[in-house]
Amino acid sequence: MGQTIQITASDGHDLSAFVAAPEGTRRGALVMLQEFFGVNAHIRDMARQYAGDGYHVIAPAIFDRVERGVELGYDEAGMNKGRQLRARLVMDQTMLDVQAAIDAVLAHGPVATLGYCWGGSLAYLAAARLQGVACAVGYYGAQIAAHATETPRAPVLLHFAEHDEYIPLTDVEKIRLAQPALTIYMYPGTEHGFSCNDRRFYKPVAAALARERSLAFLVSHMAAGQVADTQDMQR
Repeated sequence: MGQTIQITASDGHDLSAFVAAPEGTRRGALVMLQEFFGVNAHIRDMARQYAGDGYHVIAPAIFDRVERGVELGYDEAGMNKGRQLRARLVMDQTMLDVQAAIDAVLAHGPVATLGYCWGGSLAYLAAARLQGVACAVGYYGAQIAAHATETPRAPVLLHFAEHDEYIPLTDVEKIRLAQPALTIYMYPGTEHGFSCNDRRFYKPVAAALARERSLAFLVSHMAAGQVADTQDMQR
């Protein structure tokens, strides 16, 4: 289940995106935002899982701006390459690509952004900066603290690991203080990447609980199909 399509950002950039469509009950659409390992097998698998939950999922290839067809593993070589590629991206352009993915699935109902690692930060920023976001879910986004003063225009759920080498607990507290309306969960005994079954720090119990909470959050905030209107987006 799933196929790769082409979408176009507002500045004319063409990028690929993996799409997985639901076969039964439809609950809306989901923009799944990659880690800095690209739209790899794990991201495609997660897209299929959420499609099985009733969401029309699109996972845009954010790295297409600097290199196409990127699929990296979770070893040191993959991590180093991912960091190098991410460093070459311009955030404003990345946001254009996320907006293009949102626009591509608007016809399928209210749209949520959901991302892991780097994608968790992008999901948060999309809720703060972009149009058409009904809600957002971010897993261990290390850049969120640096943007904590940017207030989301839609409900946001964040998952963090207790022992994350990239996100100190002081960063999580900074986010809590700056944005008290956010829903934030901490997972005891976990490390960065605990939700990914291809990573060495995978914790299946915590991953299952985070997924259960994410699904409940999506249902709660997407059922009414409420999206911030254009006037709110421009304030």
